[in-house]
Order: sequence, then structure tokens, then C-alpha cells
Amino acid sequence: MATPHISAPEGAFSKTVLMPGDPLRAKFIADNFLTDAQLVTSVRNVLGYTGLYHGERVSVMASGMGIPSIGIYSHELYSQYGVENIIRIGSAGSYVERLNVMDVVVAEAAYSDSSYALVLSGCQDKVLKPSPAINAMIIKKAEELGIDLKSGIVHSSDVFYGEEPWQSIAERTGSDCVEMESFGLFHNANMLGKNAACLLTISDSFTNHVELTAEERQNNFRTMMTLALETAIAL
Repeated sequence: MATPHISAPEGAFSKTVLMPGDPLRAKFIADNFLTDAQLVTSVRNVLGYTGLYHGERVSVMASGMGIPSIGIYSHELYSQYGVENIIRIGSAGSYVERLNVMDVVVAEAAYSDSSYALVLSGCQDKVLKPSPAINAMIIKKAEELGIDLKSGIVHSSDVFYGEEPWQSIAERTGSDCVEMESFGLFHNANMLGKNAACLLTISDSFTNHVELTAEERQNNFRTMMTLALETAIAL
């Protein structure tokens, strides 16, 4: 059952899929956390794997960058492959002093000026929320693992190089950090009757100008990855 963007056969994905943006981060998770991991799709080098974590079946697949990209992949996973839960695991830039580089953040909601939801289904909301059940499980697992999990409102931006000052964006949107995908994921889940959540690691800060390298973003988000995997096998 291949789609235009996913070459996996029917049944190739588990009911819960972790979605980093970077295909190499998906490979990193498969190589370092899963056993018996199999590459199930590689169309356009957007890599997807299914394997075992503590004996439980888990899938991880890249989403690419931006709402349109995660919109395509998450829609096909939900509608064509029977996936029930998607947990985005990505990086974000902090708008506030309380969120520092390497902090792990669970999204309470996502604000966006994107037209994605409007064009797709007529939804005019600018703020969309994740699935309460997944967020509750993430919080529970963080407590069990002793992870200092933060929470916040996420700004899902359509542009990386914008002219509006970040201070203005933070005030206007009420957001604590910025990334580029969760709004599209949340909309697809809401529209299709599925579940979604978003975990982020702060990779750079607008307030103190600290930032991680590309290699550090790819390889150093183990706390977030572990939390996502523990949540996935508990759902």
C-alpha cells in the first residue's frame, strides 16, 4: 500500500509513530534505541523505520521541514496506514528566559498564521491543541523518569527568515518558543479523529543567543527521544 510519498507496505508502521523533522535523526533513533529496526520507507530520502523498544513495536519517520511537509506525511500515516498516534520530536527556539537550551518542552498548544488548516478544511482557528491523553502520558512518564519537563505554547511559523522582530511575535502570539510543524500535525489529527502531541528540545535562545550546532541537534536530544519512546510504548 504505497502512497505518492511513502513506499511502505500495509502494516509496516506501528500504531504510534515518532516524527523528527530530520531524516538523519530518525536514523539515529533507529540505530541507537530500537532493536530489529527495519527501513520501511525512503522516498525522497525521508526515512522511516519500525523496530522494537523494550520489546514493543515502535515506528519513527521523518517529517521534513515546515507545515506542508509534515501535513503530507502525517495525513498519509493517519489515513492510509492506520496510525493512531504521532508524537513530533523536534527542536525549537526559545522566546522566553525560562526555556533554556537543552530544555525539553511539551506543547500545550500551537499558534500559527499559516493558511494550512483554512485551505485544507475551512478551519479558521489560529490556535490548535494536541491530544490531552498523549500529553498526560508524556507528563506521567517525565515524572517517572525524573525529567524536568517544561510546557509552553508553540509558535508554528511558516517562515524561517522573517522581518517581524521576535519580540513582537512572542507578544502577539503569546508563544514561548518557535518551530515550524506542530500546527499542521495537530490539525490533521483533529480533522481525522487521531491523536498527536509535540515534544521539543530548545536548540537556541533568542534571549541569550546560545545555540546548538547542526550535529548537536541531530545527535544530542536523547532525553527527549527517551521520553517519546517511553510514552509511545505506554499508549
